[in-house]
Amino acid sequence: MPLSYLANGETGVIRKIGGSAQVKSRLAELGFVADAPVSVISAQGGNLIVNIKDSRLALTKEMASKVMVCEI
Repeated sequence: MPLSYLANGETGVIRKIGGSAQVKSRLAELGFVADAPVSVISAQGGNLIVNIKDSRLALTKEMASKVMVCEI
């Protein structure tokens, strides 16, 4: 399921990154790689603030929909 489907406080494990090569590269630079855990801190209006690798990042709904996760 897309990362954008997780609710506040939920955690998932990244399974796949979609989008163009440029999008995949940018997300990888931010720490969005396969098997990395990611937690949703806040979800408002589809935009997310997430915790990944001890960092807090903001993602738009569009970017979050390209990150496929499995809920844990």
